[in-house]
Amino acid sequence: MDEIAVGIDLGGTQVRAALVDERGAILARAEERTDAMAGPDRVLSQMTNLVDRLLAGVDVSTVVGVGVSAPGPLNTEAGVALDIPTLKGFSNYPITAELQKRLEFPVNLENDGIAAAIGEWQFGAARGLSNILYVTVSTGIGGGAIVDGHVLRGRKGMAGHIGHMSVVPNGELCPCGNRGCFEAYGSGTAFTARATMRAAESSDTSLGKNGVAIDSKSVFAAGRDGDVLANQLIDEEAEILGRGFTSLLHIFSPDLIVMGGGLSHEFERLQPVIHAYIRRWAMPAFKDVKVRHAALGQNSGLVGAAALAFLARAETRAAMAGK
Repeated sequence: MDEIAVGIDLGGTQVRAALVDERGAILARAEERTDAMAGPDRVLSQMTNLVDRLLAGVDVSTVVGVGVSAPGPLNTEAGVALDIPTLKGFSNYPITAELQKRLEFPVNLENDGIAAAIGEWQFGAARGLSNILYVTVSTGIGGGAIVDGHVLRGRKGMAGHIGHMSVVPNGELCPCGNRGCFEAYGSGTAFTARATMRAAESSDTSLGKNGVAIDSKSVFAAGRDGDVLANQLIDEEAEILGRGFTSLLHIFSPDLIVMGGGLSHEFERLQPVIHAYIRRWAMPAFKDVKVRHAALGQNSGLVGAAALAFLARAETRAAMAGK
């Protein structure tokens, strides 16, 4: 009988859940808007209600566990949300223990960037590789790493906050409070802010005309229509990402970098400049490392959360076999 796992992807906007089989296929899914300001009890009720909906009519003996992907910072060793800024009340909140009280299956908690890395490693673009780096480029920048075939978690399970490595001394203010972070320059938020500022200074661009708000989609659309400023902005964004990815190559030495997140929808437009930067500036031994688009798309974290349950099950069986 095939085993299945439940993956939950908790975000400030949406909470999603899915039944996933051992091959990484999503068998069923459910989602709803996160009641982010209502507090932990309400949000956990949303999560458990989604699980109940998915498991209606399912043989629960086939369910190996529940994995939860959530924004950080998290202490995943203790199962505690340290301070999730987009979710009211999730400060030093024991999310694993509280969710375990409501569910009959083992619960595992993971940072969303690491969960997405696990999803792409187990079932996506990096399947079969031992060393991979996942980078999400969206509102912010985050990620996770698989090193020598093992998930890199670090102290308290907090590894992978790659958006907060400094790239410009005393640079732009980052939401984390530091200045000059990779996120402050390379995120979708930074890209949009840069486009808005530059469009206001230019009379020779379609961006922002007639009071239309500028977002990343409109910049790429203008670029496809031949707008010179839009294409300059896109190339600059790709170069910023290439610079950050090159530093990460030197630190982690992955077989592959997988790019996910909102800006990855325009990966084909970004990737030539990203790869050109890596070929020019990476140390010779690292120049051949490729960057690929996340194969699971927006489901990297959701499928990765379910994969947590399969990995935990495998570790338990291995430990029992070794006794």
